[in-house]
Amino acid sequence: MHGVALFQRIFHREERQQPACSAVVAAAGNSTRMGGTDKIMAELDGTPVIGHTLMALEQCPLLSEIIVVTREELIVPISQLCRELGLSKVSKVVVGGGTRTESVIRGLQEVRDEAEFVAIHDGARPFVSAELLDAVIRTAWRCNAAAPAVPVKDTVKRAADGLVLETLDRSELWAVQTPQVFEASLIRAALHQAQQEGVALTDDCMAVERLGMTVTLTQGSHENFKITTPLDLMLGEALLDCRD
Repeated sequence: MHGVALFQRIFHREERQQPACSAVVAAAGNSTRMGGTDKIMAELDGTPVIGHTLMALEQCPLLSEIIVVTREELIVPISQLCRELGLSKVSKVVVGGGTRTESVIRGLQEVRDEAEFVAIHDGARPFVSAELLDAVIRTAWRCNAAAPAVPVKDTVKRAADGLVLETLDRSELWAVQTPQVFEASLIRAALHQAQQEGVALTDDCMAVERLGMTVTLTQGSHENFKITTPLDLMLGEALLDCRD
């Protein structure tokens, strides 16, 4: 009996080395800082930003499916783009909500039941690398919640009405990126509670932090920036030229 129990524990441990992980891509924003250009569908080297993002996720062997959450008018264009790019892991393209939190919750509702972990990624971060994806997902498997981050390079000051209140210790400040990866039931509970309490979240880690849970940071990349302004598009084109 002891031998059987030991075998079961070892077998279970081997199974847990690679639990099922799905990705929810948040792509329902209104691109207010792009000067009239839709950041998701803006082209980089002839392919929309969202296409580059989804291709990067598609190539990650640790992800089993991708759910895209976007605006209603982009459902058809993004679905067509997925077919053109041969993205087999994109299982659904669904309509988002009025806030990021609501959009992510809608995406989580479409994730497969067997998914034990979920990676939530910004649709406008097209340069996420394979190494970054691998590191943050594997860290989440160990710690239940993980996110990539880079040290803040500039001096940061807290101010009110244009007057400096204090200078923050830069050594303790990190700029957090996506994908942010969580145990599936944990992020569902955290986001639903935040939504019920009317809390405005700027990222999904905040929802988990509000429950008193710890988020482990992994090494991010300055190349994993978010396309939010026309300048970001120019930087993206330059980055693709360098990679070529």
